[in-house]
Amino acid sequence: MDLVALQGSLDNLAFAILFVTMLVYWVGAAFSQITWLPKVGTTGMAIANLTIAALLASRWIEAGYFPISNLYESLFFLTWGLTAMHLIAERMSQSALVGVFTAPGAMAITAFAALTLPDNMQHSEPLVPALKSNWLMMHVSVMMLSYATLMVGALLAIAFLIITRGQDIELKGSSIGNGAFRKGGVKPAQPSPEVSGGGVAVMAATAVQPALSMQRLTLADTLDNISYRIIGLGFPLLTIGIISGAVWANEAWGSYWSWDPKETWALITWLVFAAYLHSRITKGWQGRKPAILASLGLAVVWVCYLGVNLLGKGLHSYGWFL
Repeated sequence: MDLVALQGSLDNLAFAILFVTMLVYWVGAAFSQITWLPKVGTTGMAIANLTIAALLASRWIEAGYFPISNLYESLFFLTWGLTAMHLIAERMSQSALVGVFTAPGAMAITAFAALTLPDNMQHSEPLVPALKSNWLMMHVSVMMLSYATLMVGALLAIAFLIITRGQDIELKGSSIGNGAFRKGGVKPAQPSPEVSGGGVAVMAATAVQPALSMQRLTLADTLDNISYRIIGLGFPLLTIGIISGAVWANEAWGSYWSWDPKETWALITWLVFAAYLHSRITKGWQGRKPAILASLGLAVVWVCYLGVNLLGKGLHSYGWFL
């Protein structure tokens, strides 16, 4: 079997599947009366996940090492993690809106890897001596999974901001609720409290700022809750990845921390999401404030993952690996 040709077919197939899946999610969001489209979207994401897994497996067999040593491989591993976390988030939220935001991201990453990178960056190359370590699988895979998880959580936070745009939403319940609608509402300039038929306190909006429907409030609450849970999963992964990287750095370079650009931005990423979790757990923030912080985290993750490498500086520059 020609594994190189198989990989070329699989990466193009993954892109095509994700492109179609993205369109399915968008059409499903525009025409919610077509009830079978969300299931098609979920199936498409699952098939794309399996396709990328097959691509990485064939790469592993061909090269003889865990396929995460260059930009091409790490991009597909990132997409695999993103699609896996999408399926978890979608199952938790029971909402196809998750795919409206995650599918374009997964498709764009796959397109960049399969269609934009030059051929010489897509081929397997022998590992440089510094990467010939068991820490390659441990450190890099955990870091990439943390990036994928945090990206999904941040994208759900952006979805929350879009759903509640123009409204000052305050959710009054526990940050670790079950996703059901908690006490909350719209906070206009001069609100007047009303009680809905279900006994949920909602603030009536002024004519200038029309109130969100109960359906949108419930959806916003669910997105807020699932985003918090997903980021709560990604943060420990990021912490483990940074610690394992420090141990590997000490083994390879004789120092646990060298303030390399990659290390510095990994710390910045950790601090941003630590601030997000601190604001949720200790300060009790919910709604738009932490969502804005999580959205900032998405940009920081991309700088840490890809932006630093574009500079070509630092101890991490040789392998385009994370």
